[in-house]
Amino acid sequence: MMVRLLRSSKWELILLFIASNAAVLMLWLWGMNWLEDSRLNNVERHVVAASVVLLASTGFGYWAAQRIQRRIDTLHLAIKQATNGNLAIRIPEEGARSFTSAYQEFNIMAAAMERRMRLLQNIGEQQVMKEAASNEAAVLEERKRLARDLHDTVSQQLFAIHMSASAMPKLLEMNRERADEVLKQLIDMSSLAQRQMRGFIAQLRPMELEGSSLQQALDKWFPDYCRQNGLQGVLDWRVSDELSEAKEHQFFLIIQEAMANIVKHAGAKTATLTLAETERKLILSVQDDGAGFRADQVQSGSYGLSTMRERAQRLGGDAEIISKSGSGTRVRVTIPKYTNEGA
Repeated sequence: MMVRLLRSSKWELILLFIASNAAVLMLWLWGMNWLEDSRLNNVERHVVAASVVLLASTGFGYWAAQRIQRRIDTLHLAIKQATNGNLAIRIPEEGARSFTSAYQEFNIMAAAMERRMRLLQNIGEQQVMKEAASNEAAVLEERKRLARDLHDTVSQQLFAIHMSASAMPKLLEMNRERADEVLKQLIDMSSLAQRQMRGFIAQLRPMELEGSSLQQALDKWFPDYCRQNGLQGVLDWRVSDELSEAKEHQFFLIIQEAMANIVKHAGAKTATLTLAETERKLILSVQDDGAGFRADQVQSGSYGLSTMRERAQRLGGDAEIISKSGSGTRVRVTIPKYTNEGA
């Protein structure tokens, strides 16, 4: 592409140079002839004519350079947009002249890359759904495990609380000091049972996406999760297009990972969840007002970044964590959008 560009631009510049020289020569001859009848001496006439020719040459050179520069800038801007993920960009070929072949090859390359990225995203979505289907047996086994754990922990705790509470009226009559001790034990046991139940609920949450859209699931899950963990939650949904099942599945798992990190590590009071879209991207942001951290304070792969990035990359996207000590943390996930045109 660059060889063709240089060759065609070379001849265009040669033609412009020839035209410029011809115009300058004609202007020089006209100027000298016009100045013949003036009162200026020969040296002064040459100086005036040379000044006019210089100004004309400068103007012509600037105009020619602008013509080439505008085309280069158009190509550079298109390359920059393609690098940022906008593979739908196309350069109009009208008026491109010596850049026509370069623009054509860029458009062909961008169209090919868009088709390939769309195909990769479709393959990723299919893989996500296949894995989800193959994990059904594992999910059933996990439910059985949770049922056993509930019986061995929370169920027994509730039974102990019930027995102690049943004995409280008689114990208050017989021994007030002992009743106070039992009451304290009841408070401790109920707090422990509550914490254990929250943990089990958090593990069960992924199943809530089944049978509902991501927005419906988040409308229920996000405020409940924030309330159970002492967070002030802000949910901002700014997506109008319908999301595929695979995208909803991956977004939901990423959100759960990010929220779990906030509860475990951030010490935050507020969590803001935003899902927005542009013409070419879906953008997920999970932000907290917690302690934050410096990049050198955490090991590679900490905060679940590797897991979240892997989930995003399956759909052709990426994930990053932006944080500063004392200024909170933000998880940002971007996934490209592709139209069905040309699919």
